Amino acid sequence: MYSTWEELENACRSCTKCGLCEGRTNVVVGMGNPQAKVMFVGEGPGEQEDLQGKPFVGRSGQLLDKMLDAVDLDRNRNIYIGNIVKCRPPKNRDPLPEEQEMCIDWLRDQFLLIRPKIIVCLGRIAAMKLIRPDFHIMKEHGQFFEKGGVLMMATLHPAALLRNPNNKPSAFEDFLKLRAKMDELGIE
Repeated sequence: MYSTWEELENACRSCTKCGLCEGRTNVVVGMGNPQAKVMFVGEGPGEQEDLQGKPFVGRSGQLLDKMLDAVDLDRNRNIYIGNIVKCRPPKNRDPLPEEQEMCIDWLRDQFLLIRPKIIVCLGRIAAMKLIRPDFHIMKEHGQFFEKGGVLMMATLHPAALLRNPNNKPSAFEDFLKLRAKMDELGIE
């Protein structure tokens, strides 16, 4: 367990636990407000994220920012964004189960420092890792689950919405449900 963000980030940036470290440009630890009560978790960095060292900065990140803005959320103000794996899988493939296992302790340490009240899984990989292995993203997105005193919800991954724009309205409903739940719990 790390007592400061600086300790955690420095240790994470020097990680060589799995083979993903060999192809990375940058370790993408996360970004946002470390005091946020809402944390978003994706599966792993893509090309732009690897180049810039920040999560969700490519086209899917632009879409995510628009959806966040529509419900008065902002990655620099009242949320924190991280990923299951901190290094880009080759050709943006899904992170392998063994890569997720090697990297999950970094995310757990982030949870311990942030202590979020709500975790939003961005996409099926994150939902299957954090909520439960048999999670069905198309059937269960937008529903809240409680685990260890933390509310968890999954929504469709922004990259999936770019590939299938017909799903944008139902994903936006998830963001409205998130805002309603935040308001109910008194989270700003």
